[in-house]
Amino acid sequence: MRIIVGLGNPGRKYQKTRHNLGFQVIDLLAKKHKQKPKRGRGKYEYAKVPLSDRVLYLVKPTTFMNNSGVAVSDCLYRWDVKPEDLLVICDDLSLTLGKIRIRIRGSDGGHNGLKSIIGQLDSSDFPRLRMGIGMNPLDYPAEEYVLEPFDKSEKKSVKEMIEMSAQAAELAISEGVEKAMNRYNHRGGEN
Repeated sequence: MRIIVGLGNPGRKYQKTRHNLGFQVIDLLAKKHKQKPKRGRGKYEYAKVPLSDRVLYLVKPTTFMNNSGVAVSDCLYRWDVKPEDLLVICDDLSLTLGKIRIRIRGSDGGHNGLKSIIGQLDSSDFPRLRMGIGMNPLDYPAEEYVLEPFDKSEKKSVKEMIEMSAQAAELAISEGVEKAMNRYNHRGGEN
């Protein structure tokens, strides 16, 4: 694993929305490693984290969610990284708030950011960590729900999920995705 990409939308307006959990995990990891994301040569910001055996890139696309694949494709090309050495972190409507799920590969699951990445890479063979934001209320359009901030009553669960996701990402980097799946896929949330 050489790149962790957190998905979200750029700008203060979206900073604390459900759709920007990936950005929040990247920010936490960068802070933990005493790095500050800087502007990349493409449509992304990144922090470079030296590890004992390689360099890890923490990436936040500066495109909007639906065009995340442009930034991810550029990073893989620029740093000569294969899709399987990438971990994408994003929100997931189908998971209970607080639950995370890690997969080695898979479909976009209706997530437009993942859809864009799969389209740009012409491959779905990359690990992803999905963070539960809970089902949207009936008759409330999903595209509006994901752009809403979390309720006050949800903030503690969200903070814990961001921390757990950062730990899971670090475990995936150090010991492999399968180890992270075994440890974290059954924790957090209600189901």
